[in-house]
Amino acid sequence: MMTSKSNKSRWGVVALATLTMAAVLASPQAAAHKKKKHAAKKHHSTTSHTYSRHSSYSTHSTGGNSRVDALEQRLLSMQAELDALRGQQASGAAPDPQTTAKVQELEQWMADSKAKPQSPKHDNAIFFRGGFAHSDKARNGVSIQSDVVPVGAQDQSDTDAWYIGAGFDFGLTDNVWGLLPNTEVLAELMFEYKEYGAHVAGNALATNPTPLAAPGGSARSVTVNQLTLTAAPKIKFLKGSKFRPWVIPVGLGIHVISPPSESITVLNPGIMFGGGADYNIWKSLYVGFDARYHLTGGAADGVNTDGYTAGGYLGIGF
Repeated sequence: MMTSKSNKSRWGVVALATLTMAAVLASPQAAAHKKKKHAAKKHHSTTSHTYSRHSSYSTHSTGGNSRVDALEQRLLSMQAELDALRGQQASGAAPDPQTTAKVQELEQWMADSKAKPQSPKHDNAIFFRGGFAHSDKARNGVSIQSDVVPVGAQDQSDTDAWYIGAGFDFGLTDNVWGLLPNTEVLAELMFEYKEYGAHVAGNALATNPTPLAAPGGSARSVTVNQLTLTAAPKIKFLKGSKFRPWVIPVGLGIHVISPPSESITVLNPGIMFGGGADYNIWKSLYVGFDARYHLTGGAADGVNTDGYTAGGYLGIGF
């Protein structure tokens, strides 16, 4: 009985001594581990603070472009290496050759990015036009001219008119695709309305009521007008200047006439030439003048729409 108690006491002392030695041995390792963990945490905090302080890309958007995210990570990595090199230089330690090469690569990349030209800004615009129009020949048509009435008894329209219109300029290139600096090429889409005399008396058969119903009735009035749609390239010079001349070498024009021709034709296609200039008066606001000539190459069923326009316009850039 006494032997059993003595053995228990002996094992208890051994267990206590073992636990004490384990605690003593573990304490330096725990302290070292804790110290290492604290240093790592401090380094991570310092690095994160350095990234947020030096990088302009610290705000990350989960829906951003993958290429932008990759560039951001590269910048952050290279900026961290640059900070590490500066720290080594400040402490007097010899710089790491690999880190030095990385820093030089970063500096070269930044220099190339600054030297690279920015994406060109094309001068798109909407414009509103108005002015004077002239037709090479007087207009006639089904309501003006009749094949069964003597020419002297028929009326014709005026050759002079006024016009209003609007259009768009869309920028295509800032340097004629590398051929001419500071010279733009734009695509112009435009429409204009012309009116050749507000009212023109109808022919001898176009009376109200008709001669058969009431001979000698008063002649009807006819408004002679024309709608023109054009699409053309526009070459614009002196980019960057407030005063900018331009030319249209050739463009497509489609003319819609009213009243229709004797054959009830209302469309007459042709080509257009033009030139002008505008001046930037304030921000994206422009004023300008232009002159254009429309050529159809002949009459469409007796109706000739050749002629020119000259006037001014107001443009708004965007």
